[in-house]
Amino acid sequence: MNNSIQNRIETIRREGYDLDFGRVFEHAFKNYKKIALYGGLVLFVFFVVISIAIFGVVIASFGAAAVMAFLQPENLKIENFDFNSLLIVSTASIVLGALLSPLTAGLIKMAYCAEHDEEFHVSTMFEFYKAPYFKELFIATFLVSLVSNVISSIITYAQIPVLNFIISVAIALFTIIMIPLIIFGKLKAVQAIEASVIIVSKQPLTILGLLVVCVIAAMLGFIGCCIGIFFTLPLLYSLYYAIYNEIIGFDNENKVDVIL
Repeated sequence: MNNSIQNRIETIRREGYDLDFGRVFEHAFKNYKKIALYGGLVLFVFFVVISIAIFGVVIASFGAAAVMAFLQPENLKIENFDFNSLLIVSTASIVLGALLSPLTAGLIKMAYCAEHDEEFHVSTMFEFYKAPYFKELFIATFLVSLVSNVISSIITYAQIPVLNFIISVAIALFTIIMIPLIIFGKLKAVQAIEASVIIVSKQPLTILGLLVVCVIAAMLGFIGCCIGIFFTLPLLYSLYYAIYNEIIGFDNENKVDVIL
């Protein structure tokens, strides 16, 4: 963490900050229009390839008959899972989410490039699969997902779905700029989680409103035979960048670091 980022976070901790809903949304949407097509195509192709790979590995490991039997609707209800099945599914989802976190970071970096009129390519989506970013992104996402999954599992077995939803939204909200803090602010995993919670806690309602609006807009992509979701999802990553830029911003030192 460089001194300017540390000083900015300390100032926010003491004094808070102003955040204009309209300005942030306009900022996010403007960048989204520049990355929607390219980012959507890359997301779609990546999803198809990774789905085929995972499905192939699972079938090779357990057999087609066992997999098809497991995928029956009645077997997919979490309350019907035994402890071992729940542990396997939860662990797999946590690890997979952590492994894909650099992809999210790449989409956020793409929004940065779009705003600064820099070229971005497919490689931009994957450039954070390298040191020192990958380790910090993996650890941060793993920790957040682990906490979220443990709480979710407990509440699900307690059959309180409303509470489960509220806690899931709260975790997503308070860690919304965790990844930008790692890739732009050069924070370590735990530092990024703590800083994100501190920052969001100063303007939770405004940031929640932005998140809700952008999630709803992104979900409209399901109208296009579900494929459209790949082209609306980049709006969320553009929002993450816009929020970070509005709250933390970039000084000359940060801009040089990001470009390098």
